[in-house]
Amino acid sequence: MTNNEIVMQGSPSMENDFLIDKPITNKNYALKTAGFWIRFWAFLFDGFVITAVGGILVNPIFYLMDWSLSETVWYAPISIISAILYYSYFVLMTKFFGQTLGKMIFGLRVISLKHEKLTWSDVLFRDWIGRIINSIFMPLYILVGILPNNQGLHDYFADTTVVHEKVYIEKDIVQPSLPIKEGKTESVLLEENPEPEKLEGKNEE
Repeated sequence: MTNNEIVMQGSPSMENDFLIDKPITNKNYALKTAGFWIRFWAFLFDGFVITAVGGILVNPIFYLMDWSLSETVWYAPISIISAILYYSYFVLMTKFFGQTLGKMIFGLRVISLKHEKLTWSDVLFRDWIGRIINSIFMPLYILVGILPNNQGLHDYFADTTVVHEKVYIEKDIVQPSLPIKEGKTESVLLEENPEPEKLEGKNEE
């Protein structure tokens, strides 16, 4: 964080006491992106949720059907159902809520960098295709701490990122100087249009 950036809680509205008697024309606010570790803890929590749901809903069915729960090959019934549960959880939660349970706990949200709302293509590229690649090459998750806007590889594919819901970064906007030509134009206009008081005086005469 640089000297020109501060973090504040809540919405950067005009009613916020933080902004009283301060000019806002040269300020810009952006949601703070979430770094690697906060997203890591949220991901771990989601992993516990998925494991618990699988244990409650899936395992009893396998016991009743006398199916094996210990097979590790990718085409085993437990592997296929676990994969469906895993990716469905991330896709559906992100699409309809913008966040998983883990992100809700830590105050994080997935946003699109090109759309106002997440689209199905955004979510499928991010939480299905992107996560499959990340699951095969686990070290790729480290990219969250390297890429701009703290994007993981799955975020990069979908043009998304993860932000803190109520933490904003205030940045100074460098405003360009006005062209000289515009200043001259204003002077000419003032000379061609005298003040209203002078016009009234001429009319009375």
